[in-house]
Amino acid sequence: MPKILVADDSIAVRKVAERLLTEAGLGVMLAANGEEAMAVLSKERPDLIVSDVIMPDKSGYEVCAFVRSQSALSHIPVLLISGIVNDEVTRQAETCKADGVLKKPFQGTSLKDRVLDLLSKRPPLDTVAIPVAEAGVRNNGTTAAPSSRPTELRKVPDIDQAQLGALRQAAARLGEAEAALRAERERTTQLVQRIAELERESARVKDLESQLAAEQERSALLEKRATDAERVAGRVQELEATLGAERDAAAQLVQQLNELEVIARRAVELEASLATEQRHAAELSQRLTEAQHQIQRMGELEAALVAEREQVAQLSCRVAETEPAIVRVKELEARLETEQERVEQATKRAIEAELAAQQATKRLEDMARKLAEIAGLASKLGNGTNTP
Repeated sequence: MPKILVADDSIAVRKVAERLLTEAGLGVMLAANGEEAMAVLSKERPDLIVSDVIMPDKSGYEVCAFVRSQSALSHIPVLLISGIVNDEVTRQAETCKADGVLKKPFQGTSLKDRVLDLLSKRPPLDTVAIPVAEAGVRNNGTTAAPSSRPTELRKVPDIDQAQLGALRQAAARLGEAEAALRAERERTTQLVQRIAELERESARVKDLESQLAAEQERSALLEKRATDAERVAGRVQELEATLGAERDAAAQLVQQLNELEVIARRAVELEASLATEQRHAAELSQRLTEAQHQIQRMGELEAALVAEREQVAQLSCRVAETEPAIVRVKELEARLETEQERVEQATKRAIEAELAAQQATKRLEDMARKLAEIAGLASKLGNGTNTP
């Protein structure tokens, strides 16, 4: 049985090659890389080597070059396998004297056919020379017994020309017979391989027949499924249309929900603003009350001022009437000036209070207008939220 060495760093490729070659009736040895393949070659003599081009340590080119450099291995055919077969791969394969390049993954029986073709083209082995024992040949064709004294010279008997010619013819016929025997053995090996292939093909025909019946049943089932699938396809189209409408409605609802979320966030912001404005309005109301108190106080001060003026007028009359009252008048004038300053200050404060009251009134009007706008927005938001 021919032995094939398969070297590839992919365990899947090794398993596939082993199965294909084993089915072809060949023995298989496996190597996971170039170094391992060289280690196997140092111990075994396979009939053919199948090696991957790219491997981690030694490439397929290096393995082939190693085989061609060894006289004891140089006659072994080397088939390179590669996932990419281009001009560069072909050139390097020719450089290392490989016997061919096969693309992987293997298609059908390509690996088996290529390996069997290379095995059939192997050159015949050299005829092994049979050493003739050192002995004499008698004239009657019998072999003389060897000398019991190895140190003595043995005498070679004379052979006539007729016997020599007969021996030469016998040797020639022996060589032809050996060549014919080798050819017959190769032919027998090929016939055995062909018979095994035919048996496998016969088994494959039966498998194909069973597979055909199964495929026919499967086709009938597929036809039924196709009919069902057509009905389902119509239903699917209807469902797709319904789904599209539902998706549009869902998109609208999502858009409305987003708008409502925006409105809700705006309402929260407005509520916070309203609370702030309410606090501000309360502060303004308190300040307005204080301003009103100040205005009331200014009225009282004005009345007191009028009374003081009347008193000054009376005092003036009295001063005009009496000289002694002049001193008193001066005092009253000084007090009057003081009172006038106080009155001016009070008047100034009253004016400032009036301005503050006007500003407060304006801010209260603005606040009331804003509160009315906020109330309108809140009413709109309430109506929009309650609308289905």
